[in-house]
Amino acid sequence: MTLDIRPVAIPERLGTPEAEEFEAYVEATAVADESVWGHRRFSYDAPELLPEFLDDRYTGRRAFAAWDGGRCVGRADVTWERSDGARAAEITVGVATDQRRRGIGSELLRHAEAHARSIGREVLVGRSDVPVAGLDLPGTRLEAPDGTGSIPAADPGASFATRHGYRLGQLERMSGLTVTGRSAKFRSMLVDHLAARDEIAASYRLVGWIDRAPEELLASLAVAHASMATDAPAGGISYDEEAWDADRVRAEETLALAGGRTTLAQAAIAPDGAVAGFTELSLPADSMAVFQWDTIVLGPHRGHRLGMLLKLANLVRLGETAPERTDVYTWNADENDHMLAINIALGFTVRGMSAEWQRP
Repeated sequence: MTLDIRPVAIPERLGTPEAEEFEAYVEATAVADESVWGHRRFSYDAPELLPEFLDDRYTGRRAFAAWDGGRCVGRADVTWERSDGARAAEITVGVATDQRRRGIGSELLRHAEAHARSIGREVLVGRSDVPVAGLDLPGTRLEAPDGTGSIPAADPGASFATRHGYRLGQLERMSGLTVTGRSAKFRSMLVDHLAARDEIAASYRLVGWIDRAPEELLASLAVAHASMATDAPAGGISYDEEAWDADRVRAEETLALAGGRTTLAQAAIAPDGAVAGFTELSLPADSMAVFQWDTIVLGPHRGHRLGMLLKLANLVRLGETAPERTDVYTWNADENDHMLAINIALGFTVRGMSAEWQRP
């Protein structure tokens, strides 16, 4: 085998000769994901991913692909926060199942790490996934610094990470919720939740939107987005702070729309008019899946069950907006007992674990 590893050229448009390598890299990513999960629901397609590379004002991206002749047999991605003071880069690696154990993943990782170092990133963070069927492999278990979960050391992703000097810093519980036929149940739960609120909780009002946040909420919504990087449990991972303002909120909305994703959002508004917390559901095009992305209630506003309120309201909106969608997927730190309790009460069940690794 003659192996060639090189950066992936990013085209301006898809469906052109210049886009062929990018499209092959996207397909290789989907193939690698499918080998883990048994489906491609968690993979971005080319129209969804291309805008993320074309607009890298806030998040830098570099992709590498391994080629055997004209076939893309593996890929590595490097992403990094562009805010001042950022020190970390996140790396993911995937190799076609029939090409593993030939050193391709190691070479891809070497290229990705070299790029991260070249842009001044001192902390390298990686990610691997373990489906629920793989959680019970026999043998030694690996435990993160926080939480109660563990993964088998023999899992292919875990074995690859530890062999290359990465340590397990955090486990995220990947949960799924089948929403088919449950719209009435969510609506009833929301009504009961609203009726049970005390005087303080009732002083917060709900504001929902699709794709574009109201202009008057942008400044305080940016504060809430920035808090996701600092307030969420981090385990043993050194996550960078993120600089958010109204322009970045609008830029992220534009990227989602450019990639064909619909975003359903709910915010809890405090009596002073500021965003006290928010939640987002992302609906990719041509899919039955929905992704529960950011959910946060800011510190001064916790203790009033706003997290449950936000999620219930958005699930009701999902049933009204896209009743054909079947499943919602979400990732939460294994030590985030409060958010996990909300998910369990809503009916989410464990579908797997995602491991976060760090070097040094």
